[in-house]
Amino acid sequence: MKTVELGRTGEQVSQLALGCMLMGTRTDEATSRQMLDRYVGAGGTFLDTADCYCWWHMPAGNGGESEELLGRWMSEGSRRDQVFLATKGSGVVQNPDDARMADGSTDWSRVRFVGAGADTLRAAVDGSLRRLRTDHIDLYYVHVDDHNTPLEETLEALAGIVQSGKVRYIGWSNVRAWRLERIRQLCAQHGWPAPVAVQQQHSYLRPPAGRQYASVVGDEHMDYLQTHDDLTLVAYSPILQGAYEPERRTGHRMLAGYAGPDTDARLAAVDQLAAELDVTPSQVVLAWMLHQTEPERVALMGPRTLDHYDAAMPALDVKLTAEQLTALDAAGT
Repeated sequence: MKTVELGRTGEQVSQLALGCMLMGTRTDEATSRQMLDRYVGAGGTFLDTADCYCWWHMPAGNGGESEELLGRWMSEGSRRDQVFLATKGSGVVQNPDDARMADGSTDWSRVRFVGAGADTLRAAVDGSLRRLRTDHIDLYYVHVDDHNTPLEETLEALAGIVQSGKVRYIGWSNVRAWRLERIRQLCAQHGWPAPVAVQQQHSYLRPPAGRQYASVVGDEHMDYLQTHDDLTLVAYSPILQGAYEPERRTGHRMLAGYAGPDTDARLAAVDQLAAELDVTPSQVVLAWMLHQTEPERVALMGPRTLDHYDAAMPALDVKLTAEQLTALDAAGT
């Protein structure tokens, strides 16, 4: 499995990271352990979770199930030393019961996050360390960008957490490009550790013009990342939860924000190349992402089942030519 440098830290991480969001909730313990063992056995090192995972799939509680499962798994043998461990804070929900609907769905408009205040983050890190059964976290993200807390407060708290040895590096998620620049300016001004990774939703499909989302990589994000190679893009939902597969496209909720002629053309290009290579469209998309260099990025997959995991891993062996990459990039309007 190929590795890439995390920012300019010198730290090498797997270019294909394993998202553990559903582990301990929708994905049972036995299946989760099999997935983790297979991933590490294939040379993977980069595990990603969060302290709020995965409250919306539980009838009660407020998250932590994924971290607890990883803690149990890592405590066996020398597994902690085999992985680069990322988790997140600030995304725990204050009012989960208010956001749970009777039909089992989640009304995200009702959600109120705990935020990124200094005391909140310090307590969150300690809670994550306890659940993960480790004395340090390799990469700690601000999960939900908090505009109600001064950035100085958040960054100074994170600097203290890094200085304590509880966290090695920091990152940010679901954040706009202008906020990243402000964060970096404050870090440079005060000598605080700056983010080395930004985790955003990113895939081969492009959001239509005029549709801007803080959590989705847009033109400004990409331009910023191309000129700041000390930040690594960690791309979550790279295959849009299976939406690239033709039999799943109709009515797929993740395609709703991409609808338009550009998406139609890019799906057609993916389908054509998948047929030529005798692979799945999702494997083509993952392979495309793993071939990117401007900027280089980590693809963060989050399989729910072993079948999903096994369907994704062959993308590591899909080699795309310069001509094929050019054709994919040129597709669309």
